[in-house]
Amino acid sequence: MAEFDSISQIGFSYIEQLKSLQEKKNLNEATTKQELKQEDFFSLLTKQLAQQDPFKPVSNDQMIAQMASFATVDGIGRMNSQFEKLNVSMTSNQALQASSLVGRNVLVESMVGTKQDGEGMVAMVQLPQALDNLFVRIEDKAGKLVRTLEIGSKPAGASRIEWDGKDENGTPLPAGKYRVRASGLFNGESKEFNVLTYANVNSVLLGKGSVLLNLAGFESPIRLSDVLEVSKS
Repeated sequence: MAEFDSISQIGFSYIEQLKSLQEKKNLNEATTKQELKQEDFFSLLTKQLAQQDPFKPVSNDQMIAQMASFATVDGIGRMNSQFEKLNVSMTSNQALQASSLVGRNVLVESMVGTKQDGEGMVAMVQLPQALDNLFVRIEDKAGKLVRTLEIGSKPAGASRIEWDGKDENGTPLPAGKYRVRASGLFNGESKEFNVLTYANVNSVLLGKGSVLLNLAGFESPIRLSDVLEVSKS
């Protein structure tokens, strides 16, 4: 008989634990859903006035401070809501403007560009200072050198580099990805410089708070803000 009492007590204790856990869960859900609004504040304020000590009433300064605090919190909440709406609106406008880029070439910071069949490639090189002789190496996707271009002297800043899409023997190379490397003597030492290439915009995506572009030859989209230039052609 004592064994059955022990089992009964264990079962009762288990049920009580389940009830306690459920009550805590309900309380947490209710707390999460609670949100003080303006009507709640005025209700609390009315009850405070009705239940205050008539011999020690709340001073005007305290009342004004409470109302000012609530007004500040309420104003910040409204302002955050307006900023969120503004951000969504701006992102939508950017996406609409970016849709006009589909089919056009944009300049991005990447040494790898995509060559179309029967065409060449255009790149930009950022030079920290004027150079007497700039060299450009064109490599295929396997890293093999297919063409060396002796550009000559270039001023500081962005310089346009054009490759006709042919190898050293003048044979047109197939379409695909090619890497552009630029180098020259900088302060007496050989140095590689930053290269930018053009890519065609395939489509536009609307990401989390930003506009993304799918570019031909790129495995992942880039942000619209990373576009440095839009080609006129």
